[in-house]
Amino acid sequence: MTVLVLTCEEDLTADIVVATLHELGVPLVRLDPADLPGRVSLSAEYADNDFHGYLKSGERMVSLNSLRSVWVRRPGVPGARSAEQSAWITAEAEQALYGMLSCTDARWMNHPTAAAQARYKPWQLHIAHRSGFLVPPTLLTSFPSAARQFAATHRDLVVKSVSGKHPGDPPMVLPTTRISPDTDFSGVAAGPTLLQRHVPKEADIRLTCIEDQLFAARKKADPEEVDSRFTHHGTWEAAEVPDAVQRAVLAYMNAAQLAYGAFDFAEDPDGTWWFLECNQGGQFGFVQLETDQPIAQAIAGWLAVKSAL
Repeated sequence: MTVLVLTCEEDLTADIVVATLHELGVPLVRLDPADLPGRVSLSAEYADNDFHGYLKSGERMVSLNSLRSVWVRRPGVPGARSAEQSAWITAEAEQALYGMLSCTDARWMNHPTAAAQARYKPWQLHIAHRSGFLVPPTLLTSFPSAARQFAATHRDLVVKSVSGKHPGDPPMVLPTTRISPDTDFSGVAAGPTLLQRHVPKEADIRLTCIEDQLFAARKKADPEEVDSRFTHHGTWEAAEVPDAVQRAVLAYMNAAQLAYGAFDFAEDPDGTWWFLECNQGGQFGFVQLETDQPIAQAIAGWLAVKSAL
């Protein structure tokens, strides 16, 4: 049985897990959907009430019926390296690849349907509330009057991106920025704006969850810092997970149908963890390197288990 790893060519985080799978003696195929069509080829046949499918990457070929798991790590856009690039090629290649893979009994980390839903920030906040997390009061609006009322109520605010783009993805990224309650909110009418009550931070918390295994790390925050993604001071240390947070994490993962999630929390001066977001494809390599927590081993172990279906 084979593990399929979908990621880009240069992904050090994936490299750690791939090396661990090799150590475990687990067969795997690693490919980038950006190479379909081209270096990656596929075929599927539906006949006589049966399904047979194959993927070929370079000199490696794998039967889809032999897949035990699929790790969607950091895949490129299907068709991105095609000799004849077009929106049509991308749509056809994406439908063919992920449609075929969805016909298998393989385990997913994470299934594209669940992953797509989990990226929506409003949906995250909704599920976080239902799961039992403490979530800062938040407003998503294009009404200036609503923004002014929210600011008058909560006073100390931050504005952040709804799409949550990473700092490495300019010009789409918007740093989380602290704003005053007397800000001119007329510009809110130009596009949906996410406002949130500012949480004074003692520390940043990154919690990585692989199904029911939790790995938490804590880094002391700079009092002047708002968005820790843009700073590089301090070191991460392993942290204990409060019982209430553990229960909420597992409830969130179940509701979101995720096998992997990277949760970010702000720890306030009272030691309370406030939910900020859950990135279904978030990085974990930097946490493992600084804390020696066996996150890659947990992922490899999960991928190495055959689905019970």
